[in-house]
Amino acid sequence: MKPVALTIAGSDPSGGAGIQADLKTFHQFGVYGEAVVTLVTVQNTVRVSRVECLSAELVAEQVRAVIEDIRPQAAKTGALGALAIVDAVAELAGEFDFPLVVDPVMISKHGAPLIAEDARQAVRDRLLERAYLITPNLAEAEALTGLAIRDVSGLRRAAEALVRMGARAALVKGGHLEGAAVDVLHDGEVFHEFSAPRIETPHTHGTGCTYSAAITAQLAMGASLAEAVSRAKAYITEAIRTAPGLGSGSGPVNHHAAV
Repeated sequence: MKPVALTIAGSDPSGGAGIQADLKTFHQFGVYGEAVVTLVTVQNTVRVSRVECLSAELVAEQVRAVIEDIRPQAAKTGALGALAIVDAVAELAGEFDFPLVVDPVMISKHGAPLIAEDARQAVRDRLLERAYLITPNLAEAEALTGLAIRDVSGLRRAAEALVRMGARAALVKGGHLEGAAVDVLHDGEVFHEFSAPRIETPHTHGTGCTYSAAITAQLAMGASLAEAVSRAKAYITEAIRTAPGLGSGSGPVNHHAAV
């Protein structure tokens, strides 16, 4: 049987982020991808000009439809947009018998909000406890925990706090810190650090989506959590290094990068 992964996320018509990036990543790892759309954006590499959320009922119906017929071995969330959608996904996730990777997408690469303020609280209160893994960047980790993160020690404190708040494991990404790009994984018992050289490039659109999708693909293939993160880190690093330079703004990474 071919491994199956599900993404529950927003649409990026420019193809660099959201469900488009997730499906490309699943495919690159040899995993069959399913996608439930939560919201539609009007965006490209230089702007996000509109965000429209689907109804929570429609999102829930999509999830039920794919799970009852082609059940995934792992799933992830991306941009959820509205409180009702977060609540619906959290309720459905309570019945998942496969790992859920929560990428708590809050702000687009261009600074546009992709989740309402009350929905952020619902991510903390309801969705976090459903997460096999949560993968916030520095700003998202600060928003979720209330901690100020200035160094790798701060990443560790935030990861530990997110596990205390209910997540089974937390990967706090340090790409916005100075120096090497260090990410910290805490599984409730052990800390792991994953480091890569910093790559100076404007083409980082969709890095968070792609990274979390790569982890999800690896989990669907049966990898352990630490193995999944390690392989996904190598993939996203190469995807950034070999970005195709598309668009006139923050372009997409290379989803054809070697796995």
